[in-house]
Amino acid sequence: MDVELNGETRLYPIAGDPIAQVKSPGLLTGILVARGLNALVPPMHVLPDDYAGFVAMMKQLPNVGGLIATVPHKQATLPLCDHPTERAVFAGSVNVMNKREDGSWQGDNTDGQGYMNGVADCGFDIKDKRALLVGVGGAGAAIAYEILARGAAYLAIHDVDETRRDATIARLSDRFPGKVGVGSADPTGFDFIGNATPVGMREGDPLPIEAEKYEAHQFVADSITKPEITPQLAIAQSKGCAIMPGLGMFNAQADLLVDVMTGSA
Repeated sequence: MDVELNGETRLYPIAGDPIAQVKSPGLLTGILVARGLNALVPPMHVLPDDYAGFVAMMKQLPNVGGLIATVPHKQATLPLCDHPTERAVFAGSVNVMNKREDGSWQGDNTDGQGYMNGVADCGFDIKDKRALLVGVGGAGAAIAYEILARGAAYLAIHDVDETRRDATIARLSDRFPGKVGVGSADPTGFDFIGNATPVGMREGDPLPIEAEKYEAHQFVADSITKPEITPQLAIAQSKGCAIMPGLGMFNAQADLLVDVMTGSA
């Protein structure tokens, strides 16, 4: 079925900075069309200083039905969301919103579910495993919560922003006492290693993890969609590790995003 484009088309913009790397507009538009909706997902390059004004403008436009936030806007979306879910509040970020009939924003964070559903689709079970997660920003906090909610034995968190790291560990410790602590970039001793930072997206980025220390029994996941195989994933593959590229995360949560942004969740 072809995409319609007329005066009745509903818009569900995705906003980020940068935005050129995202592959979601076509995938999500395809899901909308397959559901019989006259709707599309346009990519919008919005700078951080302009983001609050952008969200306010989208709220005022009657043909905008929802909004998706990607890097670096997920945390900034939470205070702009009128009705965030408990999961989003815990994560400290919102990545998708639906505009309710009264014009207010209903928001959720599907990153943790998508990331770990993608990992499960690759055949890895996090239950009773030791995990290392690098990055607890907008997506990472949600992923950290989901790792523990699915029964990981222990989660170590590494983030260059130590204040953010410690705050996330404190919140998780209240919910999962004794199962979370401070980690480093060293993956030694872990069954699962996840990157939830944008490091690796740009040519010349440093490695977010000491990837040369990977061992074949480990499972390595990333959240970056472009390049599909990041430098640290390429090293993991060369070491014999099973991997999940960022597209695995996004494909796993695509239907979740559409459910939330259209109000059918």
